[in-house]
Amino acid sequence: MHARLDVSLSRRRFLGLSAAVGTAALSGCALSVAQGAGRHPVTVMATADDISPELVQLAAEQLDIRIDIVTYDPTRLTAMLASGQPPDLVRGLGAVDTPYLVAREAAEDLDPYFARSSILRVDDLDPVNDLWRFDGRRQGVGPRYGMAKDYSQDSMFWYNTALFEQVGVSDYPPDDQPLTYEEWLDLGQRLAQRDGGRTTVFGMSANGLGPLVNLMTITAAAGGQLFSDDLSRVDFSSPEARQALTWYLEYAQSRVGPSLINPDPNVWDGPTYQAGRLAMSNSGYWFGGLVGTSSPEIAAASRLAPAPQFAGRPRISTCQSGTGFWMPRKARNKDTAWRLFEWFFGEGPAQGRASGGWGIPTLLSLRSLMPSEQLYQQQALRVQNAELEYFSTLSFTPYARSTALDSVLNQALPAAMRGDKPLDVLVRELNEGMNHQMDLGKELVS
Repeated sequence: MHARLDVSLSRRRFLGLSAAVGTAALSGCALSVAQGAGRHPVTVMATADDISPELVQLAAEQLDIRIDIVTYDPTRLTAMLASGQPPDLVRGLGAVDTPYLVAREAAEDLDPYFARSSILRVDDLDPVNDLWRFDGRRQGVGPRYGMAKDYSQDSMFWYNTALFEQVGVSDYPPDDQPLTYEEWLDLGQRLAQRDGGRTTVFGMSANGLGPLVNLMTITAAAGGQLFSDDLSRVDFSSPEARQALTWYLEYAQSRVGPSLINPDPNVWDGPTYQAGRLAMSNSGYWFGGLVGTSSPEIAAASRLAPAPQFAGRPRISTCQSGTGFWMPRKARNKDTAWRLFEWFFGEGPAQGRASGGWGIPTLLSLRSLMPSEQLYQQQALRVQNAELEYFSTLSFTPYARSTALDSVLNQALPAAMRGDKPLDVLVRELNEGMNHQMDLGKELVS
C-alpha cells in the first residue's frame, strides 16, 4: 500500500500550483468582470458557455445573488489565489484537475456542504461525480471537491447514416455491441471520401477530449494503465500502452480523420459534422445537443454507438472531462457560493441542461428529463442507457497539469505519425518528457 499523499499547505506547494500555468500575473492583474444584479455577490471564474447572461439574471431574480463572472484563465486564477482573493467558484475538469488541486490544498472539501443539503443529496449523485473525489492516492474515493454539471462517456461516437449511404456502406455500428478498435478504424477508412490527395469527408474522428486523456482511455480499453499505482510515473512501454499508441498512430497515418498532421480547419468536430463532412465523431452523448441544432436532415440521419473496445478485453466506457465547478479554500463568500452551487447543479439550470440533450445530468433524479421526442434522440437515449453499466473512473496524476503532459505528446507525436520516428523512440521520449514534468511537480508538493 502506498503512503497517502502529503497535502500540507506551504509556499512551495503553492508555487507548484502556479508553475504549470505561469507566474507573470502573480503580483495582480486587471480583471474583466461581468456583473449581474442581486445583493449577495459571488465571483465565478467561468467560460462563456458555462453561465449565460440569462442565468446571471435568473440568479439575481430567484436567489438575490449577484454573479460577477471572471473569464476563465489559469494565469489569472493563480494571481487571484496568490493574492488571497480567489473566485468563490471556479470551473474545472474533474477527470484531470481534481488530484492536482487537492495535492496543493487549493480546493475546499465540500463533504460538509453535501451532508446538509436537501437539494444535492449524496444518494442522488451520478457516479461521474466521483471524478471530483480524491483521497491522496486514488481518484474516485475520498472527499468531494466539486461536481460535474453534465457529462458523457466520451469514447462513444455519433455517426451520420447519410454519409454511409453515399459510399455504399450499409452495415451501421450495432446499438447493443461495441465495435473493436480495429473494426472502427476499418469502417473509418471505408467512409473517408477523397478528391485527389485532399480529404473531402473525414471517415472518423478519434481524438477524444485531449491527447493524454484519450490515450489513457485507449490504454485502459486494452487492459492497462498509463500511470503507476502511486500516480508518480507514466509508462508507455507496457504492452497495453504500446497497443494504444500503435492503434492511434495507424489512425493518424491513414489520414481518415483529423490529427496533428492532418488538422481539421474547423479545429473541432462540431462544425465539420454539421456540414456533413465527418462520418463518425467520438463525442459522447452531449454531442446530441449540437446534433439537435443541426439541419433536420443531419439530425434525422444521426445515431449514437457504444465506445469501441479491444477484442478479449473488459468493456469500459469512461468520462474524459466531468466539467463542473469547485470552491477555493480561501473563497470569501462560501455560504452564498454554495447556494448558487445548489441552484446551478440541482435546480432550474440543471433541469434545462438535462432536457436539452447537452449531456447526461449528474443527478440521478434528472435522468427522466433527457430528450426523447425525435427518433434520433430515442435511439441515442437507448444506447446511452445501456452504456452506463460500463462507466469507469481513471485516476489522473496529482503531480502535473494535463496541459503540461499534453504538450509533451504534441511535440513528440507528429514525427511518429509521419512515420519518421520508430515506436520505441516515441515511447522513450514520452516517458522521459512526462516523468520529468511529474518529478518537478513532486518536488513542489512533497
